[in-house]
Amino acid sequence: MTATGDIAAAFPSRRSRARRAHLVLGALLVVAAVLSLAVGASGTSLWGALEKLATGQPLTATEQVVLWQIRMPRMLMAIAVGGALALSGAVLQGLFRNPLADPGIVGVSAGASLGAIFAIVLGASLPAVFAGPWLLPLAAFLGAWGATLLLYRVSTRRGRTSVATMLLAGIALTAMAGALSGLMIYMADDAQLRDLTFWQLGSLAGATWLKVQVAGPVMLGAMLLAATLGRGLNGLALGEATAGHMGLPVQRIKALAVLSVAAATGAAVAVSGGIAFIGIVVPHLLRLATGPDHEPLLPNAALLGATLLLVADVISRVIVAPGELPIGIVTAILGAPVFLWILLRRRGLVDL
Repeated sequence: MTATGDIAAAFPSRRSRARRAHLVLGALLVVAAVLSLAVGASGTSLWGALEKLATGQPLTATEQVVLWQIRMPRMLMAIAVGGALALSGAVLQGLFRNPLADPGIVGVSAGASLGAIFAIVLGASLPAVFAGPWLLPLAAFLGAWGATLLLYRVSTRRGRTSVATMLLAGIALTAMAGALSGLMIYMADDAQLRDLTFWQLGSLAGATWLKVQVAGPVMLGAMLLAATLGRGLNGLALGEATAGHMGLPVQRIKALAVLSVAAATGAAVAVSGGIAFIGIVVPHLLRLATGPDHEPLLPNAALLGATLLLVADVISRVIVAPGELPIGIVTAILGAPVFLWILLRRRGLVDL
């Protein structure tokens, strides 16, 4: 293996398996997307609508609203949010060289949540010119970026970023954001408390074309940027000193990793609230199945994360129909046992 080679050269069978997984996960994503469009509490049939379109019949007003204005943006938002959270988790796990790393560990999710809570609690008191449907996403963006900039300034000295310092700073930022969020929740009225509770549990019920147009490009751009970091993260797995000797721009890789995670997670939290375990579980399962090579792992994580969130969203819509269960509860119920299994496996208490 040459100095510029990557870790995956030692695992050709796993790399080919990971590449074949692209096709399988892509097919599963298409199936989950169709299921998301077809299933809902309203009873509107996707197949009936497609049959009408094929025969030149017009859709009813209800079919147009349910399929185009409600289910379609919700499906696209689930794909973007699930892919962004899973890919962010994979990038952070590679950056920290720890399979238990998560976007929330560096304070980005907490910063985005704090910004959104400020918007919910104080939005009603703002002048009309500052209010609007974009206020919540914008506030979450600002919270995520503020946390990221502060994190980077604290953990970077003379152009070099310490991953250990970044981790500790992220814990401190999360605690500080949690305290400020608690203060804002204490000041909220009953109606705002209901909104905050539902938002913190995570939901895609508020997905609209406006949110897709605003947050979608941010998440897509961040995921495309993150997907280019596979070779760099492979090098970092050998240690920063070794990666530097291989000719990799270590500081640039770390800066781009933090930037992509901040943008993707901030946008995801802005439109969906708190959705747990996607960022931890998806990359870890893929690493077990297809190996540690980040070049195929990163796109596969985005595909599987999008698929799992689509499935969780369908479950959240039908399990208590015609009501709706917050999607964060569904992902926690599904993800918490897997997370516990990961912990037990790392301690050698389970073999599977």
